[in-house]
Amino acid sequence: MTSPAATHPTTTGWQLTRGRLRDTLTAATAPVIACVVALGALTTWVNSGAAGSRPQLAISSARIFLPYGDGQYTSAYFRIDNSGDADDELLSVTSPVMAEAMLNADRDNGKGGAVMTMVDKATVPGGSALTMSPYGINVMVKSRTKPHWELGDTVPFVLHFRHSGPQKSVAVVITPTIDTPTVDTPNSGTPSSGTPSSD
Repeated sequence: MTSPAATHPTTTGWQLTRGRLRDTLTAATAPVIACVVALGALTTWVNSGAAGSRPQLAISSARIFLPYGDGQYTSAYFRIDNSGDADDELLSVTSPVMAEAMLNADRDNGKGGAVMTMVDKATVPGGSALTMSPYGINVMVKSRTKPHWELGDTVPFVLHFRHSGPQKSVAVVITPTIDTPTVDTPNSGTPSSGTPSSD
Protein backbone atom coordinates (compact mmCIF):
# COMPACT_ATOMS: atom_id res chain seq x y z
CA MET A 1 0.00 0.00 0.00
CA THR A 2 1.39 3.32 -1.01
CA SER A 3 1.53 6.12 1.58
CA PRO A 4 -0.38 9.33 0.68
CA ALA A 5 2.71 11.32 1.63
CA ALA A 6 4.70 9.53 -1.05
CA THR A 7 2.27 10.19 -3.88
CA HIS A 8 1.26 13.71 -2.84
CA PRO A 9 4.28 15.41 -1.18
CA THR A 10 3.41 18.44 0.95
CA THR A 11 5.15 21.68 -0.19
CA THR A 12 6.31 23.94 2.63
CA GLY A 13 8.57 27.00 3.01
CA TRP A 14 9.27 30.05 0.81
CA GLN A 15 8.54 29.90 -2.94
CA LEU A 16 9.97 32.27 -5.58
CA THR A 17 7.16 33.92 -7.48
CA ARG A 18 7.21 36.52 -10.22
CA GLY A 19 6.01 39.23 -7.82
CA ARG A 20 8.63 38.39 -5.23
CA LEU A 21 11.35 38.37 -7.88
CA ARG A 22 10.27 41.83 -9.08
CA ASP A 23 10.28 43.22 -5.53
CA THR A 24 13.70 41.75 -4.83
CA LEU A 25 15.25 43.23 -7.97
CA THR A 26 13.71 46.64 -7.24
CA ALA A 27 15.07 46.68 -3.70
CA ALA A 28 18.54 45.70 -4.89
CA THR A 29 18.63 48.22 -7.76
CA ALA A 30 17.60 51.35 -5.78
CA PRO A 31 20.84 51.64 -3.73
CA VAL A 32 22.95 51.09 -6.84
CA ILE A 33 21.19 53.92 -8.68
CA ALA A 34 21.59 56.23 -5.67
CA CYS A 35 25.33 55.50 -5.52
CA VAL A 36 25.76 56.17 -9.25
CA VAL A 37 23.96 59.54 -8.95
CA ALA A 38 26.03 60.55 -5.92
CA LEU A 39 29.27 59.54 -7.64
CA GLY A 40 28.33 61.55 -10.73
CA ALA A 41 27.59 64.64 -8.63
CA LEU A 42 30.89 64.27 -6.76
CA THR A 43 32.82 63.92 -10.03
CA THR A 44 31.21 67.07 -11.42
CA TRP A 45 32.02 68.97 -8.23
CA VAL A 46 35.67 67.91 -8.29
CA ASN A 47 36.07 68.66 -12.01
CA SER A 48 34.60 72.13 -11.52
CA GLY A 49 37.42 72.95 -9.11
CA ALA A 50 35.13 73.40 -6.11
CA ALA A 51 36.61 70.56 -4.11
CA GLY A 52 38.90 71.94 -1.41
CA SER A 53 38.54 75.54 -2.56
CA ARG A 54 37.48 78.37 -0.27
CA PRO A 55 37.66 82.17 -0.19
CA GLN A 56 40.71 83.77 1.43
CA LEU A 57 39.88 87.40 2.16
CA ALA A 58 42.02 90.37 3.16
CA ILE A 59 40.51 93.83 3.74
CA SER A 60 42.63 96.93 3.15
CA SER A 61 42.38 100.61 2.18
CA ALA A 62 39.40 101.16 4.48
CA ARG A 63 38.33 104.79 4.12
CA ILE A 64 35.36 106.90 5.17
CA PHE A 65 34.63 110.38 3.84
CA LEU A 66 34.48 113.28 6.29
CA PRO A 67 30.80 114.33 6.34
CA TYR A 68 29.94 117.71 4.86
CA GLY A 69 29.03 120.38 7.42
CA ASP A 70 26.79 119.05 10.16
CA GLY A 71 25.61 116.08 8.11
CA GLN A 72 25.40 112.57 9.50
CA TYR A 73 25.42 110.80 6.13
CA THR A 74 28.61 109.83 4.36
CA SER A 75 30.13 106.81 2.59
CA ALA A 76 32.81 104.25 3.34
CA TYR A 77 35.07 102.30 1.00
CA PHE A 78 37.04 99.08 1.30
CA ARG A 79 39.30 96.97 -0.85
CA ILE A 80 38.65 93.25 -0.41
CA ASP A 81 41.24 90.89 -1.90
CA ASN A 82 40.33 87.23 -2.36
CA SER A 83 43.38 85.02 -2.86
CA GLY A 84 41.27 81.87 -2.66
CA ASP A 85 39.77 79.94 -5.56
CA ALA A 86 36.12 80.36 -4.61
CA ASP A 87 33.99 83.49 -4.81
CA ASP A 88 32.52 85.07 -1.71
CA GLU A 89 29.72 87.60 -1.24
CA LEU A 90 29.64 90.71 0.91
CA LEU A 91 26.16 90.70 2.45
CA SER A 92 26.19 93.64 4.83
CA VAL A 93 28.33 96.11 6.76
CA THR A 94 27.82 97.19 10.37
CA SER A 95 29.46 99.58 12.81
CA PRO A 96 28.81 100.33 16.48
CA VAL A 97 28.86 104.07 15.73
CA MET A 98 26.49 103.89 12.74
CA ALA A 99 22.69 103.95 12.83
CA GLU A 100 22.58 102.73 9.23
CA ALA A 101 24.99 101.10 6.80
CA MET A 102 23.79 100.01 3.37
CA LEU A 103 25.52 98.52 0.35
CA ASN A 104 25.16 100.94 -2.50
CA ALA A 105 26.03 100.93 -6.21
CA ASP A 106 26.56 104.41 -7.67
CA ARG A 107 26.62 104.90 -11.43
CA ASP A 108 27.71 107.96 -13.38
CA ASN A 109 24.62 109.59 -14.91
CA GLY A 110 26.67 111.34 -17.59
CA LYS A 111 25.82 114.76 -16.19
CA GLY A 112 28.47 115.07 -13.54
CA GLY A 113 26.35 113.24 -10.96
CA ALA A 114 25.53 109.72 -9.92
CA VAL A 115 22.53 107.41 -9.79
CA MET A 116 22.32 105.56 -6.48
CA THR A 117 20.98 102.00 -6.22
CA MET A 118 20.81 99.86 -3.10
CA VAL A 119 22.07 96.29 -3.50
CA ASP A 120 21.71 93.29 -1.19
CA LYS A 121 25.14 91.79 -1.88
CA ALA A 122 28.38 92.26 -3.79
CA THR A 123 30.55 89.48 -5.23
CA VAL A 124 34.22 89.19 -4.27
CA PRO A 125 35.64 87.03 -7.10
CA GLY A 126 38.07 84.23 -6.35
CA GLY A 127 41.65 85.12 -7.30
CA SER A 128 40.66 88.76 -7.67
CA ALA A 129 39.45 91.71 -5.61
CA LEU A 130 36.55 94.05 -5.05
CA THR A 131 37.65 97.69 -4.88
CA MET A 132 34.96 100.11 -3.77
CA SER A 133 34.72 103.59 -5.27
CA PRO A 134 32.36 106.59 -5.43
CA TYR A 135 31.20 105.41 -8.87
CA GLY A 136 30.82 101.74 -8.02
CA ILE A 137 30.10 99.65 -4.97
CA ASN A 138 30.38 101.55 -1.68
CA VAL A 139 28.77 101.68 1.75
CA MET A 140 26.40 104.53 2.58
CA VAL A 141 26.33 105.18 6.32
CA LYS A 142 24.51 107.38 8.82
CA SER A 143 26.16 108.06 12.16
CA ARG A 144 24.15 107.62 15.35
CA THR A 145 25.01 111.14 16.46
CA LYS A 146 26.55 114.19 14.82
CA PRO A 147 30.13 113.09 14.20
CA HIS A 148 33.01 115.24 15.36
CA TRP A 149 35.60 113.53 13.23
CA GLU A 150 38.83 115.01 12.03
CA LEU A 151 41.01 113.85 9.17
CA GLY A 152 42.94 110.78 10.24
CA ASP A 153 40.41 109.61 12.82
CA THR A 154 39.38 105.96 12.64
CA VAL A 155 35.95 104.31 12.58
CA PRO A 156 35.38 100.58 13.32
CA PHE A 157 33.41 98.42 10.91
CA VAL A 158 32.46 94.76 10.53
CA LEU A 159 31.99 93.33 7.02
CA HIS A 160 29.73 90.29 6.86
CA PHE A 161 30.41 87.67 4.16
CA ARG A 162 28.37 84.68 3.07
CA HIS A 163 31.20 82.15 3.42
CA SER A 164 33.91 83.91 5.42
CA GLY A 165 31.62 85.30 8.10
CA PRO A 166 32.21 88.62 9.90
CA GLN A 167 35.52 90.40 9.28
CA LYS A 168 36.62 93.45 11.27
CA SER A 169 38.16 96.54 9.70
CA VAL A 170 39.00 100.11 10.73
CA ALA A 171 38.36 102.95 8.28
CA VAL A 172 40.40 106.16 8.22
CA VAL A 173 38.56 109.49 7.84
CA ILE A 174 39.66 111.26 4.64
CA THR A 175 38.64 114.25 2.54
CA PRO A 176 35.84 113.40 0.06
CA THR A 177 37.06 112.71 -3.48
CA ILE A 178 35.55 111.38 -6.70
CA ASP A 179 38.54 109.07 -7.17
CA THR A 180 38.96 105.59 -5.78
CA PRO A 181 40.57 105.82 -2.31
CA THR A 182 44.29 105.18 -2.50
CA VAL A 183 45.30 101.54 -2.09
CA ASP A 184 48.02 101.34 0.54
CA THR A 185 48.75 97.61 0.31
CA PRO A 186 50.24 95.53 -2.54
CA ASN A 187 47.86 94.11 -5.13
CA SER A 188 47.13 90.44 -4.57
CA GLY A 189 44.72 90.08 -7.46
CA THR A 190 43.12 91.82 -10.39
CA PRO A 191 40.61 94.35 -9.04
CA SER A 192 37.01 93.99 -10.15
CA SER A 193 34.94 96.97 -11.18
CA GLY A 194 32.78 96.79 -8.10
CA THR A 195 29.80 95.34 -9.93
CA PRO A 196 27.06 94.04 -7.65
CA SER A 197 25.96 90.43 -7.87
CA SER A 198 23.01 89.93 -10.21
CA ASP A 199 21.54 87.04 -8.23
